[in-house]
Amino acid sequence: MAVYMISYDLNKKDKNYEELYGAIKSYETWWHQLTSSWLIDTQEDAAAIFNKLKPHIDTDDTLLVIRVTKDYNGWLTDKAWEWIRNRTF
Repeated sequence: MAVYMISYDLNKKDKNYEELYGAIKSYETWWHQLTSSWLIDTQEDAAAIFNKLKPHIDTDDTLLVIRVTKDYNGWLTDKAWEWIRNRTF
């Protein structure tokens, strides 16, 4: 298993992105702390995750899927840091 961050800019103000959110939540283990970023814990690689999510965004949206390693820092809740620490090696 590995933790991946999914980050996006969704540019259509009138579009319903619930299918995108549902696709992300379909991963068994996920965390959503920041407005446009999610963390998931999965056996899939970045390409597989991207391919699963791509049908749910528009061509003018942007999407980044990147693996999270032990080298991280930021300002999050204690609960978020605990979730990350328990899943990154």
